[in-house]
Amino acid sequence: MSAEELGVIRLSLQVALAVVALSFLPGLLLGRLLARWGSRWRALVQGVVMLPLVLPPVVTGYLLLHLVGRSSPIGRAWYALTGEHIAYTQGACVLAAAVVGFPLLVESVRIAMLGVDPRLEQVSRSLGRGPLDTFVRITLPLALPGVLAGCVLSFARALGEFGATIVLAGNIEGETRQIPLAVHTLLNVPGSEAAVVRLTAISVFFSLVALLGAFWFLRRGERRLASG
Repeated sequence: MSAEELGVIRLSLQVALAVVALSFLPGLLLGRLLARWGSRWRALVQGVVMLPLVLPPVVTGYLLLHLVGRSSPIGRAWYALTGEHIAYTQGACVLAAAVVGFPLLVESVRIAMLGVDPRLEQVSRSLGRGPLDTFVRITLPLALPGVLAGCVLSFARALGEFGATIVLAGNIEGETRQIPLAVHTLLNVPGSEAAVVRLTAISVFFSLVALLGAFWFLRRGERRLASG
């Protein structure tokens, strides 16, 4: 395996881990809100959250480019503060993958929170614990397997992200080229079949391990609920 291939794999893993770190707290809070919120606006909010899951990734990338591109208000403000652009950077890779994978995290958290008996939270509150303390001590531990499954699914989705990334971050060698982009590029290079096979095998391996991990967390959560 060449140094270029190793760099592509390293960047893919770094981006996927950064996606989980960036998405975890917002996904946790939003999943909790959607699980307990009784407002008539909940369906609309949930629809907006799930939208990147059904939109073509290229369309998502196009919308993100208009939102944070160099000529957008956000992009100009970011450049004024940092002296750097958002688009066509590793940060753009993280942003694109985070947006596309965010619905998987939120939905996993929401379902996990729905599995927590609200009466346990009510008992905790009746004993004098505040909402945050109840969430940290009661709700989160009971929902943790589902939350972790959502993190793993978000990680796996980030590893396979292509459409939004190529629009927002481009395909810059050594900067934004991850496994899917590298495979796409190498398919057009004669004599690169072996490298394509290696990167494809690595992608399948990582994705399979991530899915097995997510299933393990979900099964663990189901067994906990059944025994409780």
